[in-house]
Amino acid sequence: MLRNHLHSYHPPLRDSISLLSHLATQELMESQEELKEEGLGYVVMRNLFSRETDHKIRVHKKSRSISMRESAERMALGKKVTNMEFRKKMNLDSLTHPAEFVVKPRGQTVWEGKDVTLHCTVAGWPKPRVAWYKNNVLIDAKAHPEKYITESNYNMHSLEIKKCDFTDTAEYRISALNVKGEKSAFASVIIKSRFPTSSHPQVDLLFHADVEVEGLPVAPLDVRCHDANKDYVVVTWKQPAVEGSSPILGYFIDRCEVGTQHWAQCNDTPVKYARFPVTGLVEGRSYVFRVRALNRSGVSHPSRVSDPVVAMDPSDRARLRAGPSAPWTGMIKFTEEDPTVGVVPGPPSDLAVAEATKSYVVLGWNPPVQRGHEGVVYYVEKCMVGTDTWQRVNTGMPVKSPRFALFDLAEGKSYSFRVRSCNSAGVSEPSQETKSITVADRLDLPSAPGPVVAIRNTASSVVVTYGASKEAQTLLRYYIEASVVGSEVWVPCNNKPVKGTRFECHGLNEGDKYVFRVKAVNSAGYSTYSGDSEACLVKACITVPSPPLTVTMVERVRDCMVVSWRAPANTGGADIRGYYLDYRTVKGSIKSQWREINVKIITGTTYKVENLKENTLYEFQVRAVNQAGISEGSVPSAATECKEWTVAVPGPPHGLRVQEVRKDSVVLLWEPPTFDGRGAVTGYYVDIKEEKGRWRGVQDRSTKQTFMKITGLKEGKSYMLRVHAKNVVGVGGPSKTSDPIVAQTRPGTNEIVVDVDDNGVISLIFECSQMAQGSQFVWSKDYKALTDTSRLTVQTVGGKSRAIFNDPSLEDLGTYSCFVTNTDGVSASYTLTEEGLKRLLEISHEHQYPIIPFKSEMAVELQEKGRVRFWAQVAKFTSNCQVQYIFNDNIITQGKKYTMNFDKSTGIIEMFMDSLEVTDEGTFTFNLVDGKGTGRTSLVLIEEEFAEIQKKSEFERAEWVRRQGPHFVEYLSFEVTPECNVYLKCKVGNMKTDTEISWLKDGIEIAEDDEDAKKIGIAAGLSKKDAGVYEVTLWDERGKDKTMLNLTEAGEWLFNAHKTNSATELKVESTEHGIILSTNVVHYFDELRVGWLHKESKISYSDRVQCGVTGEQLWLKIKEPTNKDKGKYSIDIFDGKANVKKVLDLTGKIWEEAFEEFQRLKWLTFLLNCSIPLVDRARVVGGLPDVVTIQEGKSLNLTGNVWGDPVPEVSWVKNDKQLVSDDHYTLKFEHGKFASMTIAAVTATDSGKYALVVKNKYGTEAGEFTVSVYFPEDEAEKKE
Repeated sequence: MLRNHLHSYHPPLRDSISLLSHLATQELMESQEELKEEGLGYVVMRNLFSRETDHKIRVHKKSRSISMRESAERMALGKKVTNMEFRKKMNLDSLTHPAEFVVKPRGQTVWEGKDVTLHCTVAGWPKPRVAWYKNNVLIDAKAHPEKYITESNYNMHSLEIKKCDFTDTAEYRISALNVKGEKSAFASVIIKSRFPTSSHPQVDLLFHADVEVEGLPVAPLDVRCHDANKDYVVVTWKQPAVEGSSPILGYFIDRCEVGTQHWAQCNDTPVKYARFPVTGLVEGRSYVFRVRALNRSGVSHPSRVSDPVVAMDPSDRARLRAGPSAPWTGMIKFTEEDPTVGVVPGPPSDLAVAEATKSYVVLGWNPPVQRGHEGVVYYVEKCMVGTDTWQRVNTGMPVKSPRFALFDLAEGKSYSFRVRSCNSAGVSEPSQETKSITVADRLDLPSAPGPVVAIRNTASSVVVTYGASKEAQTLLRYYIEASVVGSEVWVPCNNKPVKGTRFECHGLNEGDKYVFRVKAVNSAGYSTYSGDSEACLVKACITVPSPPLTVTMVERVRDCMVVSWRAPANTGGADIRGYYLDYRTVKGSIKSQWREINVKIITGTTYKVENLKENTLYEFQVRAVNQAGISEGSVPSAATECKEWTVAVPGPPHGLRVQEVRKDSVVLLWEPPTFDGRGAVTGYYVDIKEEKGRWRGVQDRSTKQTFMKITGLKEGKSYMLRVHAKNVVGVGGPSKTSDPIVAQTRPGTNEIVVDVDDNGVISLIFECSQMAQGSQFVWSKDYKALTDTSRLTVQTVGGKSRAIFNDPSLEDLGTYSCFVTNTDGVSASYTLTEEGLKRLLEISHEHQYPIIPFKSEMAVELQEKGRVRFWAQVAKFTSNCQVQYIFNDNIITQGKKYTMNFDKSTGIIEMFMDSLEVTDEGTFTFNLVDGKGTGRTSLVLIEEEFAEIQKKSEFERAEWVRRQGPHFVEYLSFEVTPECNVYLKCKVGNMKTDTEISWLKDGIEIAEDDEDAKKIGIAAGLSKKDAGVYEVTLWDERGKDKTMLNLTEAGEWLFNAHKTNSATELKVESTEHGIILSTNVVHYFDELRVGWLHKESKISYSDRVQCGVTGEQLWLKIKEPTNKDKGKYSIDIFDGKANVKKVLDLTGKIWEEAFEEFQRLKWLTFLLNCSIPLVDRARVVGGLPDVVTIQEGKSLNLTGNVWGDPVPEVSWVKNDKQLVSDDHYTLKFEHGKFASMTIAAVTATDSGKYALVVKNKYGTEAGEFTVSVYFPEDEAEKKE
């Protein structure tokens, strides 16, 4: 039964699928048997429990025999009923039903890279098992979890395809199978890709392969199989839209047996036509085909595969498609037939040439009438015209199908063909031969399509029409290409060729101009391109507007009503010119015909309908008008009765509209109410609310204007507005609510700009970049149309409009606005205030009577030789600028006294005078004239200012004369060196070899060998006897110059500041008693004031902390230091005029090293005092004094006693600098015990702190002493 049911189903398309289906069926049958057994047990138990539940026990007093008989009867009856119910419940037809798709999967089209999910719901009992297929190939989700996810929950099933690409475009099938049969549902999935270009159409193309290589053609399209036989099929396809960098040379056809992954190329030579017969198929097997295009750059990616096709006899295929026939209930009769075994078949009939190209010829025929019970095969023979030789074409491979393709025929030759039938009994006679056929192309290329016309459609599409291609057979379709004007780059608009002569090209860039061309294509190839269309601007075309919205009655009186409506949502791409209003009466359920109310167009969105009948119900409808025509009628208003308005307050305002929408503000305009109530309207209130908020008032006081600028909005928020009118009685009801307004400033929004041109004309300028056809600039003052053209002149050129004030005055104060029609609300405003007008009038006057600006006003400066230069620099001028030079209101010209110059490249004006005389005192002026512009700059030189300039001029001239001979560039001065030496110096210039130089002191020339002459070069220990007036004189034949320096009041104080400045940095020294901080100065004198600081506080001296001076060393001793003594120490040295400060931070590593050395020395001293035997550390054991005072010029000899084992190294230092033995210092070390130093002829520079340093491997020690050199003259002066 199951097999018969499966046999009635369409046969599978390949053997592997048949095998899989068979195995699945067997497995399903086994599982269904288990389900049946489970079902039997369930039914039996359910009936059993239900029977026992319904059984009621009744107790009667009966005899034993009666009770036994009734019990037996009851048991027999129950058993009978149970058997009947069991058989009924186990009827398979009532338990099971085939699979059925309650919800079928739906096809989807998605972008590349997205996920897609197919859903369906399947019913059936037993529960069907489902399987998903892609192009009839089973999907194994477990083997590819990264790509596919299948889910089955109850009866709902889904297939999710992740990150779709082009190869996922296919037909997907879900198969549901149970014991009652199999059902399938199909869904197509299409993956789309968009490739945008910056200056070309953005066309949505559906690719069949991966990204194309530049220059290669695109893959062919729509591969299909036709005329399939046992070993033969015809494959067709469509040529691609893009041929690549060169024309397509041909195509390769590939085949693949279903169930395998092996692709075999069917043709060795590319075929030109989009049609090819494939032979050599194996009967009963399924195949799929694909096609690749070839050009000079290479081979394209393969196309999508065709649908599977089975190589089988067409009659068998037709019989299978018909499905199983109805059960036969007639009588079977056996009759004896004529024996046909061993009968030779007859010849084939109706042999004809089905196709003929230069690549192949296809023959077709009908099978022979007499062929026996067994099948027949065919042999094809050919004969070249002009010969009598017939050659068998397929000797090694007989043809099973009545169709055959012949290849490798000589192009240009003519052939005849015939066919023989063959079976086991023999070969038939040949068929009737065909007519001679010449091997050549019999299909012509199509001609170019007719003229191409491009028509505007939407903001991103254009409709292209073209004439059909003529004189072409089997014309396929057309390809359309587009190109931005001037780019010379063509891009296809359609991926698949289209049939008709009209195509809508989408994805174009608004505002660009495109040209289009078309080519036709058939099986033979492409036609030439048509001519280019005229350039077409991509822009929305004008259509009839949509109907107006929300027609309502806002006011009514006895014989008239005020009707209001909203503008249509779609203006049709053109400005709404106005509206037509219709009305009809309503009596019960009867409505009259629509009648026109107005003949002239209504420009607003409210209208007062007059001459109505009181107490009559009316309905209204509105139609909008633009350049394209009249819209459909709006939805009728609600039926409203026309009767007297009895309310005392005014009616609601109407005609609300907004302008100048910005991110934080909007301007609302409205019309006054038609009915004022019992008094005139005295003001208005505006309400506002956010999209989901509450209504609130905008202002505290009413406004008399019919417009208001509402500020303080939040960017991106949506708002709605309404207006109330008021009179003396009270506030009326609200108007209709405005449309939602989003507070945002759109890109490209411009504001009104105030301009004052060079002629002083004041104007307002507004520019719009969104101009459409028919757009106009509409100017208004205080949001009312301008009627007085005498005040304002409007000039508009293209997208720029200028409103010019004819005679600006206080009458022009107000708010000026400009609205651009046929746009999306492009508008702006500018408020002209009294202060603003005053400023504009000032600027206008400056432009009418311009002042030439000066970058620098007139100034005076002195040059070489005392020459006087007057100059100024102009900031802005033209080449026509002229200068007048004026002195005391008199024009002066260039001559002997004055030299003038105006450098127009820099704007600098100059006037030179060689010298200033008494008569030159006064006012100097530069007057400028540049067209209508003027400029003036002056300089007043009188009294003290003139005298000072004149004096400086004369001095500069005298200096120039002095510098013509030998002269002093720098006059005589002194310099104190760091070593406290004093130099007298000067710098000379313009010297010659014969120029004489002389030095004088107090008017007495100093000879080169004088003591004073020696001190001029270097002066150490300057005393009062060196005071005096020093003079240097230069002279030769060109002139004479001298310089003087007065040192009469100078003494030693001249050096003191520098001696103080020569103090060295503070240093740290450790002893066995503590730590010593010290600095050295070159010369110490009693007037120096020294102060020590610790942590910026003055140190209190004690027995533990002491300070003092030894020679030129200033020191601070800290005995037994502790951590409290850490910190920053500083010494201030003040000589009465200058101050020097030296700082040392006694923390961190410096403190640690000093403190460690102190402890070490202290311990060694302790050991020495305890007479503990120690190694012989190097020591100075005596012989050196603490202080040596010696007269200048004397010789000093000092000897120190040294001890140590091994013998120590000996060195002498002065002020921490090691001394070297020379002519001045004689250093000796004798017998390893005596170290001596001799200073020959001591001077003041020899004063300082000295030390004898001894060192061996056990330690280092220094014997310190101070040397002080004095001058006998100074001592005598002190005594005096």
